[in-house]
Amino acid sequence: MKHLILFLQENLTIGGQNGAVEIPEVPADGGIDILKEFMAGIYIYVPLLILSFISVYIFIERTIAINKAMKAESNFMARIKEYIHQGKLDSAKNLCATTQTPVARMLEKGISRIGKDMNDIKAAIENVGKLEINMLERNVSFLATSSGISPMLGFLGTVIGMVGVFNSIKVNGPDLAAMGGDMMLAMITTVVGLIVGIISFFAYNTLSSRIGKVIHKMEASAVEFIDILETPGN
Repeated sequence: MKHLILFLQENLTIGGQNGAVEIPEVPADGGIDILKEFMAGIYIYVPLLILSFISVYIFIERTIAINKAMKAESNFMARIKEYIHQGKLDSAKNLCATTQTPVARMLEKGISRIGKDMNDIKAAIENVGKLEINMLERNVSFLATSSGISPMLGFLGTVIGMVGVFNSIKVNGPDLAAMGGDMMLAMITTVVGLIVGIISFFAYNTLSSRIGKVIHKMEASAVEFIDILETPGN
């Protein structure tokens, strides 16, 4: 045992003198300068942050608008039918005006055309319906654009970061400390871009699905309204 200890002491001493075994010193702080890393990729992060803020705003604003569009009195169509059968067209118009939904505005235009050719009534309802759908879909297409652009911006940051890595290798050799900043930029921009893209994609599909439900409701109400007008005795 004594000989083994002497052997290890001699080899460690010789290795330290000849530079064969050198353990690099780790910096005391060992931390990452977050602000410095953010500033290095600010030309990527800022557009992504802007896209994320706009996407969240559109999602919230459109969700509120769609919720209002889907709200309606449970007996709305029954009351419209009753007023029309009784010839109380003004009461039917007032009901539509106070309800303030796409279905109500669409039927209000149809009620105002009662007495004219049925094709004119259908055309008036259809035109108002198209306008209401356009209002519901306002700015929703931006979410689709954001879901496509955000990952591309992230990948752009990745490519720029990797160019910096190869340039660092060319200048300094394979020095991990010198390459660390560019490698971090490459990875973080990809992550941020994918996160923003996922949020935008989710928001777009959610709103599109809910708008589809409103459109279906509008179409069903329009068909029911036309059936009421075509019922004998109206």
